[in-house]
Amino acid sequence: MAKATSPDANAQSNEPALPIEPTLPNEPTLPEKPARPDRPTSFDIAYRAGVSQSTVSRALRDSPLVNKATRDRVQAIAKELNYKVDKVASNLRSQSTRTIALLLCEDPTSDDSMINPFFMSMLSSITRATARQGYDLLVSFQQLSEDWHADYEDTHRADGIILLGYGDYVSARPKLEKLKQAQARFMLWGPLIKDLPGHSIGCDNHLGGYVAGTHLLDSGRQQLAFLGDASQHCPEFRQRYLGYTDAITQRQLTFNPRLQYDAENTEMSGFDACLQLIDSGEPFDALMAASDLIAIGAIKAMQQRGLRVPEDVAVVGFDGIPSSAYVNPPLTTVMQDTQAAGDLLVDNLFKQFHGEPLTTTLLEPKLVVRESSGGTPDSSPQ
Repeated sequence: MAKATSPDANAQSNEPALPIEPTLPNEPTLPEKPARPDRPTSFDIAYRAGVSQSTVSRALRDSPLVNKATRDRVQAIAKELNYKVDKVASNLRSQSTRTIALLLCEDPTSDDSMINPFFMSMLSSITRATARQGYDLLVSFQQLSEDWHADYEDTHRADGIILLGYGDYVSARPKLEKLKQAQARFMLWGPLIKDLPGHSIGCDNHLGGYVAGTHLLDSGRQQLAFLGDASQHCPEFRQRYLGYTDAITQRQLTFNPRLQYDAENTEMSGFDACLQLIDSGEPFDALMAASDLIAIGAIKAMQQRGLRVPEDVAVVGFDGIPSSAYVNPPLTTVMQDTQAAGDLLVDNLFKQFHGEPLTTTLLEPKLVVRESSGGTPDSSPQ
């Protein structure tokens, strides 16, 4: 059975063929005018700007490969069209999540937050520094008992990691080693330690302890006590303790080791440790706590036992958390620069992304004198 065919199916066209215009090899192909009027795309911008779509992508990333006039024109059109970058598609193309993971490891606290209040100020500066780089920040709360390193080194949920707090350093070190072996890009907030796995930014804790001890000695105190774990398990507290005792020995005095009691970074631990110190019967007229939280608990314990602060015992804390200015009496503290800390942690993480040398920095702390060590009310920050 024969198939029916169109009478024009095999007909030859008598119309002359149109000439094909040659394309220069280095000339970018400009996109056609978009046909659909829905959400603007990079092709809409390319058409309006008279450039290729790839040029639009570079211009929106502030690439130096695109001259400034073109970048400004493209960015102005993008703003006019209310264009938003499709981050998912962009990340798939670049094999990048454009996300930084901030791991907050649990800390013992007097409430249910389990977050060291000192880190809250640093969280703010890290968030702003990450946003300036055009990245998102994934904040993840990790229990110290978990293998927190595995989630990020194996699944690539983030391009890099910042760790704030890792608990017992001796227990955390094997996990840091695994991150390093996996060639993960990460930064630590903490002390500079010999053979530390990874890179860290930290406060000059030894200097901070030295400044605190010098301040108490200059105010006429002679019998100085210290509350905080001074072992290898807590290297930040240990460095503060060593700086404190160095200030004492440089005055030709001897630190009495019976005036040192371990305490975790909580008000309750400071309260309990200070009660032990008082009950020991060893005389003391000054006290440095390894953190503001420990100091706040210690002041409460002394007040409960009838000791006056600062008349009987002068007290200095460490960290500069906001609440330190509002306890009674307001707490003298060694303040850490959380703004610079956040900026440096993010900057050095991005240097790892780009293969640049990292900056090893110890941030200098600042003594803020308030009433707990004999300062005047006017010396408290406004």
